[in-house]
Amino acid sequence: MAYKPRSQPDELLLLSSLNRRGDLTPKEKQHYLNLSKGFKGEVTFDELTKQLQCDCCILNDLLLQANNTLFQIDTLIITSKKIHMFEVKNYEGEYGLHADKFYKLPHYEIVNPLHQLGRSKSLLRQIFHEYAFNLPIEASVIFINPEFTLYQATPDKPFILPTQLKSFMRKLNATNSKLSNTHRHIAEKLNALHIKKSPHKLLKSYHYADLQKGITCLKCHSLSTVIEGQKLVCRKCNHKEAVANAIMRSVEEFKRLFPKHKITTSVIQDWCQVVNSKKRIRKVLDQHFTKIGTNRWIYYE
Repeated sequence: MAYKPRSQPDELLLLSSLNRRGDLTPKEKQHYLNLSKGFKGEVTFDELTKQLQCDCCILNDLLLQANNTLFQIDTLIITSKKIHMFEVKNYEGEYGLHADKFYKLPHYEIVNPLHQLGRSKSLLRQIFHEYAFNLPIEASVIFINPEFTLYQATPDKPFILPTQLKSFMRKLNATNSKLSNTHRHIAEKLNALHIKKSPHKLLKSYHYADLQKGITCLKCHSLSTVIEGQKLVCRKCNHKEAVANAIMRSVEEFKRLFPKHKITTSVIQDWCQVVNSKKRIRKVLDQHFTKIGTNRWIYYE
């Protein structure tokens, strides 16, 4: 079980909503797809780390700061002998490494993941020095996608290729020593240092009037949903969900997209569209939020 579990980044959640509701340019949509694919790769690696039986602490998706510089660690595993730091890449297709350059074949150069890995390792070392943590740090790039191929990679590079993943996890799982209070203190400190809200804001601007209204399907994310009795039914995939749960999902999405807007019964009804009954929406809001004001001026926090 992860000491610090992974959650979807705020930017990915926002872009996902905007993509479903039709307010992304082709370039923005590609950025969203890249973020989504990267997150799926991290979640796939999580499924492997969940199977570890050795005594370890797993911290996912750490956002830290050292020397006034922010850096992110996809996965960090504390074992008795060392710290394992992983940069997870969900690249697909054929790639090549030549000198210090990383390519998607035939000729498209991308950022060398070793540069990102080295930067993060150096900054993590600074944190360890500040708090007098003495464990060595071993940093690796995990290529999680089975459809990934890398040419010209020498064994000295800290790459773990798809064909090496199982043997690497077996080796990691063979760690026999138990964690001490010192190891757990390191986990607690890193978790405490994690920056929950990235200072880098989503630069994408959007407006309420430009977004499609309705409740998305929980399964396929389509807006082709209707109310049938106590269920929200998707006309596209036929998935059914309790209306109260669907309304609450939509409220949370609205809050994420428009954090400065007041939550009112009328606003949420307009946002959900398919819920004709204000009474039904009011009941959900009353159950989950605090009512502020009276009569026409009631809103929820």
